[in-house]
Amino acid sequence: MAESAAPALPPGPRLPKLVQTLGFVIGAARFMDACRRRYGDVVTFRTLFDPGFVIVFDPELIKQLFRGDSDQLRAGQANELLGPVLGERSVLLLDGAEHLRQRRLLLPAFHGERMRAYESIMREAADREIDSWAVDEPFTLMRSMQSLTLDVILRAVFGVEEGARYDELHRRIRAMLDPISRPAGVLVLTLSLARLRARGAVRMFEERRRRVDELIFDEISRRRGAPDLEEREDVFSSLLLARDEDGQPMTDQEVRDELVTLLVAGHETTATALAWTFDLLLHDERVMTKLQRALGDDGDEYLDAVAKESLRARPVIPGVGRVVNGAPYQLGDYSIPTGVEINPSIAMVHRRPDTYPEPGEFRPERFLEEGAPDTYTWIPFGGGTRRCLGASFALFEMRVVVRRVLERTCLEAVAAQPDDVQRRGITLVPRQGVRVRQVRAPRAARALAAAA
Repeated sequence: MAESAAPALPPGPRLPKLVQTLGFVIGAARFMDACRRRYGDVVTFRTLFDPGFVIVFDPELIKQLFRGDSDQLRAGQANELLGPVLGERSVLLLDGAEHLRQRRLLLPAFHGERMRAYESIMREAADREIDSWAVDEPFTLMRSMQSLTLDVILRAVFGVEEGARYDELHRRIRAMLDPISRPAGVLVLTLSLARLRARGAVRMFEERRRRVDELIFDEISRRRGAPDLEEREDVFSSLLLARDEDGQPMTDQEVRDELVTLLVAGHETTATALAWTFDLLLHDERVMTKLQRALGDDGDEYLDAVAKESLRARPVIPGVGRVVNGAPYQLGDYSIPTGVEINPSIAMVHRRPDTYPEPGEFRPERFLEEGAPDTYTWIPFGGGTRRCLGASFALFEMRVVVRRVLERTCLEAVAAQPDDVQRRGITLVPRQGVRVRQVRAPRAARALAAAA
C-alpha cells in the first residue's frame, strides 16, 4: 500500500530556504523556469516565509484548480496576509458561503452595461493627467498612471466629486498607500502588523489607515441618508443598496472593507498595467503604428488585443493561491496535504512557448487569431469563482486611457529598451517607472470633443 500511494508533494529544489527565497527575490522568472524544466509542471518550493508550497505551470492542472471545490481549495486563506490592510470582511479574504454572498452583492456594480457610465470619468481623468505633463521634459509614467487611476477610483467607485472632501480623501489614501507601494512593502508591513505591532512604522500605518477609515465611515453615514442614493451610479452607492438573498444589506464594516479592497486592488494594479502597456507600445513601432491606424478607423478590437497582450507579457500579479483544506487534494499525480498552498503561476503560464510561440515577442494578434488564448492559458485576473470582480472595469479603463493618450499626445520612451521587472509588494512593476517624454504640446481635449 505504501508503494502504490501517491507522493505527498511534487519534487522540487533541495536548496536551503534562504537560497530559494533569494531566487524568488532576485530573479523569480529565471529561477522558476529552471525549476520547471528540471522538475516538471508541478514543483514544491520552500522559503523563509513558507516551509512548503506548490507552484503549478500546467494550464490543464490550473483548470482543475479553478474548477475545484471552494471549500477544499481556500483562496481567502491564501490571502489572509492582506487582512491588516484590506479588513477581515474583504471578499478577497473570505471563503465558502461568506465569499459567495459578498461576491453576489458586489457583482451588479461591475456589470458590463454599467461600464459606459464610467467612461466619461475615465476619459476626463486622463485629460487632467495629460494636461499636467510638461513638453520635452522626461517624467515617470508609472507615477502619473497612479494619480490617474486613483482619480478614477475616487469618482467612479467612491462617487466623490471635486472639492475639499475629495482633496482630503485623496491625500489620506495616498499617505496610506505609499508604504505599500514600495518593494516588499505589503509583505513587510503585514508581517509587522501581525507580529510586531509596537514598531513605529506599524503605528504610523495604523494611524494613516485610521484616518482613511474615519472619512469612509463618515461618508457611509452621509450616503445612507442621501435622497438621491438610488439614482447614483458609483460603486459605493451600489454597495449600500445591495441586498443578499435574505434581504440583508452589507454592514458598515463590510462596505468599508470592500471599498478599501477595490481601492488597493484596482488602483495600483491598473496603474501598473497601463504603465507596462505604454512601455511596450513605445518600444514597438509596428504595434504602435497598427494601433494608431486602428484607432483612426474607430475600431476597438485591436486596442483590446493590445491591452490583453500587455497583461500577458507583463502580468501585474505573478500568481494566485489556494490553501488545501480538510482532506488532501489530488492534483494530477500528487496528493497535496492539508494546509499546503497551491499557486498557479500567472507569469510562467503566460510564457509557455507551446501556448504562446515566441513568448518574448509583443504580438497582440495572438488574441485575434484562431485558437486565441482561453481562460486557463490567459489568467491575469485569476479564474473560477475567484476571478477578479474588477476585471472588466480594469480592461475598460485601460482601453479608454490608452485611446485618449494616443489621441492627444505624442510620447517617446527615454530608455532604449523596455523597463526591467521589479517585485514591489504583491505586484510586478517597471523598475524605473517607465520614463517618457512628450515631444509636442497635446491636442486640446475640447478640439477632440468638437470633432467628435
